[in-house]
Amino acid sequence: MTTTVIDLIRHGEPEGGQKFRGSKDDPLSPVGWQQMEAAVHDHDHWDAIVSSPMTRCRLFAEQLAQRRRIPLHIEDDLREIGFGDWEGLTSRQVQERYGDHLSRFWQDPINSNPPGGEAFTDFYQRVTLGFDRWQDKLASQRILVVCHGGVIRMVLANVLGIPLEKSFAGFSVPYACRSRIQVDQSEFGTFRSLVSHQP
Repeated sequence: MTTTVIDLIRHGEPEGGQKFRGSKDDPLSPVGWQQMEAAVHDHDHWDAIVSSPMTRCRLFAEQLAQRRRIPLHIEDDLREIGFGDWEGLTSRQVQERYGDHLSRFWQDPINSNPPGGEAFTDFYQRVTLGFDRWQDKLASQRILVVCHGGVIRMVLANVLGIPLEKSFAGFSVPYACRSRIQVDQSEFGTFRSLVSHQP
């Protein structure tokens, strides 16, 4: 049997604070860097890091990989969902401009995605494909994945069997939140479990 341990960490606070960011490539704020440094400990051991290509993830991942002298892999499929016309707006601004569309999105993102945004089912599919790709490539290793709140929600929905329409509002993923997944593979198949989720 082989065991793979995968730690997912959401990026820290970006410049500009809380807003629908999606494909907007803002860097981490000074507070965001502090959040990331505080979330990673000396006793943590990883064999490799996989990161979203977005600056708010990649720069920290590059620095950590260099410091720990471990390989870094950039995975485009682990970037955040594209929020279309909502990108750059706060929740209040979206509510003011689009009425109840925001609350409908949280309740049913499959059928109420933002105008011009990425289809929710497409987002789920690319994230799970990207995640599974590295789970297979780095099997039996300890992996850190530096990514986004939406990406972590898709991975956990897949692992836990959460209905997709409930996956965005079902649990909290604050800045620098860490989740651990263990993957056990044997002749009887693959078993994946959530070991911890620390908002």
